[in-house]
Amino acid sequence: MTMTLKDWQARAAALVPETRMFIDGKFVDAASGAKFETINPANGQVVAAVARGGPADVDRAVAAAKKAFKSGVWSRMEPTARMAVMSRFADLIEEHAEDFALLDTLDMGKPISDMFNIDIPGSLMTIRFFAEVIDKMEGVVTNTNADALHYILRQPLGVCGLVVPWNYPLMMAAWKIAPALSVGNSIVLKPAEQSPLSALLLAKLFSEAGGPDGVFNVVTGFGEETGKPLALHMDVDKIGFTGSGEVGKLMMIYAGQSNMKRVSTECGGKSPQIVLADCEDLAKAAATGVAGIYGNQGEVCSAGSRILVERPVYDEYIALFTEAAKDMHVPGDPLDPNTTMGPLVTPEQQSRVLGYIEAGRKEGAKLAFGGNVPAKFNAGYFVEPTLFTDVSNKMKIAQEEIFGPVASIIPVDNLDHAIEVANDTIYGLASAIWTSNLKNAHRFARDVEAGIVWVNAYEAGDATTPWGGFKQSGNGRDKCLEALTQYTQTKSVWIELS
Repeated sequence: MTMTLKDWQARAAALVPETRMFIDGKFVDAASGAKFETINPANGQVVAAVARGGPADVDRAVAAAKKAFKSGVWSRMEPTARMAVMSRFADLIEEHAEDFALLDTLDMGKPISDMFNIDIPGSLMTIRFFAEVIDKMEGVVTNTNADALHYILRQPLGVCGLVVPWNYPLMMAAWKIAPALSVGNSIVLKPAEQSPLSALLLAKLFSEAGGPDGVFNVVTGFGEETGKPLALHMDVDKIGFTGSGEVGKLMMIYAGQSNMKRVSTECGGKSPQIVLADCEDLAKAAATGVAGIYGNQGEVCSAGSRILVERPVYDEYIALFTEAAKDMHVPGDPLDPNTTMGPLVTPEQQSRVLGYIEAGRKEGAKLAFGGNVPAKFNAGYFVEPTLFTDVSNKMKIAQEEIFGPVASIIPVDNLDHAIEVANDTIYGLASAIWTSNLKNAHRFARDVEAGIVWVNAYEAGDATTPWGGFKQSGNGRDKCLEALTQYTQTKSVWIELS
């Protein structure tokens, strides 16, 4: 990426994004004609006025998706042909990388360098991975008696409603649409109202890649007006959801209130990073800890927000963490390629995070640095990288998901104590341990209540690694081959030969 801040500002000033919904192969206004504004969190200015969908628009999108699925134009397309469309789709996303980077940066404040280093590569990796899988899926013939043939078919579900969050608008959409489309489903994508623009470009490029009309639909709008009707819809066969635990639970309720549609959820986290005294590279552990909590402004479901440090290295780790944070994550204009931390997504999110910081102060945690709004960024929704030390795991800042750049360092006595503290939460998404002792690493991996475990790393992985959690972090898995099972169903076929 060679563009400068001035280059990106010029492109932003000239931007005319698509703002209509995408239904049955074309862009359309909301049935009501209503619109809502999406706001640039770096300066509070309006980015665009976007179609405000409602139940009637959900009905239109679902009807188009159902019609396309029943026709077989995608669901029964020859696997290699579907594979070619998905591969071309990924190529088009790559060709429009600058457009995606600009849209997500303006919509939710993500540093534009993160789009090129994390979001776009991760999205491409996911779509290409599932494109490659399409003609590799096989059925099963079971070993039964000689007078019968029994085989198991794996088939797409039908219409999948995919509800994605605002913190990684492009990448979270890719994690959902790639497996759903690859196995032959039709989809209705509902992006977060804070970040709808990149989803509309995705739908357009799928169509340009050869995707049939009605297979990929996007309904923009608010959760109560579009997400809820989608989850309650009798013709939707599956909801794939990433977001808050509160809304994830509602998705499961809506499924029960309607047609018992399948629901997979990836919700919040309060992920622990354990640092033991036998860690070989404490400086690396500290720098990775900084990245694990302050990356993406802390607006990450897997943010390593609880750092559990064994007492013999507690003070040294804090000093290294503090030093690393000075340079690694400094707030700035998200359009500046040198910026490493953008604003929070909305003023409400900023107030929420500042409220947690105040709670930490009141509960007696020690504020090591941060805790305020950067003085020169009052026009946006910024919060400084913040660190609390001497935190008790019973404190509010240690128990509740903050979804902002707030780290809590908790002293622990040993590995057993660390595992006990790590598991003392309603969440169970991600976890990590820093140790040079292989036995400690395996014990932690066995006993921690989390769907993801890193050893001497954090946020590492690729498209093959399952992403999902235990407990109230959800019940599904994104990326990986296992994701395919969540967008397909099996059919048992028994044939009498005698």
